[in-house]
Amino acid sequence: MSTVKERIEQANAEVFRRITAADPVLVDVAPAHEVIPRLAGDGKVVLHSGPPVTWPRMCGAQKGAAIGMALFEGWSKTPDQAQALFETGEVVLEPNHHHGAVGPMAGTITASLPVFVVKNRGYGNRAYCRPVESRQQFGDYGPEALRTLATWRDVWGPALRNALRSMGGVPLKPLISRALEMGDELHNRQIAASSLFANAMTIPLLECGLPKEQALSTLRLLGNHPVFFLGLAMASAKAATDAARGVEYSTVVTAMARNGTEFGIQVSGLDGEWFSAPAPPVDGLMLPGYAARDAGLDMGDSAITEVVGWGGFALGGAPGILSLVGGTVDQALTVTRDMREITVGESPDYRIPALDFRGAAVGIDVRKVLQKNILPVIDTAIAHREPGHPIIGAGWVRPPVACFQQALVSFAHRYQVER
Repeated sequence: MSTVKERIEQANAEVFRRITAADPVLVDVAPAHEVIPRLAGDGKVVLHSGPPVTWPRMCGAQKGAAIGMALFEGWSKTPDQAQALFETGEVVLEPNHHHGAVGPMAGTITASLPVFVVKNRGYGNRAYCRPVESRQQFGDYGPEALRTLATWRDVWGPALRNALRSMGGVPLKPLISRALEMGDELHNRQIAASSLFANAMTIPLLECGLPKEQALSTLRLLGNHPVFFLGLAMASAKAATDAARGVEYSTVVTAMARNGTEFGIQVSGLDGEWFSAPAPPVDGLMLPGYAARDAGLDMGDSAITEVVGWGGFALGGAPGILSLVGGTVDQALTVTRDMREITVGESPDYRIPALDFRGAAVGIDVRKVLQKNILPVIDTAIAHREPGHPIIGAGWVRPPVACFQQALVSFAHRYQVER
């Protein structure tokens, strides 16, 4: 009979295998109501980043983003009317992660917003992510922020959908692998990946029968959006980790997510449970006109990229990101090496040239985090603490240790392991 330790090791090896065997393919850009069942009805629902949170406890930036979605959907005509809908509970708030979805920063998704649809050919499951922009997802609900969402709904989303259908989808694993070798880390630095994706889409956009101005507008977006690929990376990572959920006895993390109020993690062998603690502040650099006192706490589903070995786990191979998030090359290399100490193994496909082409560290093990006293590193953007603002900075952050402590206690209780 296997010991508990042997069962854990076997389970963690299986989770590692599932994550690394993921084969993400972008198959569609669809209105969210077509692909996320919770958004298909007539009710007013806003999906958001992080673990569950109620309106009174929501941070300022996420409230601003939610107000923006209410205005975008036409549920209200003014911000005050929108706020009243949330205060009375007429609009339902639920986490993206409960619906196979993820979203950057505030992460808000509603029925009409286009989402990237990524299929994991390794397991057949799908995951979704909203487009990335620098205003509404940070809490800005002004006219320019809403115009961007409307253009996604009316112009860019339909154009990309037509092009993808004409070409049968875009395999993302080769693009991700190449981008990592070109100096991306796929959380805050997406320059190579976005350029590779733009190249892949150019001819299909020109040949799929779109009106000229719609095709050109979409090409302008792809050619001038250095972090466009973040939405594709997040959906790819979510598709990989969802395939690894629910493996009994596994102590590997399958989600890290923040809502600006709480930081939460999920663990494969404890599927469905959130282990949460107060969201930490981000240590980083502020954009001109902002100071540290303006910053909200850590926010976003984008830490799903670190769960599969990208982002902060690949900082050593992406020194260019340091101009945005701060730190030195030596620190970045140290972080990347440290992440090997708390993970199950190294990716066979996603390699880092600066570290002799060793694979990215994959499979955050709750036990190792606590044994080694090394917390995962996430590089992230910074939102304002109040509603109504665009991006104000970027930096590094680590999860609260309490999340991992709670998870290990719950694991011991469920599997009757002596602590």
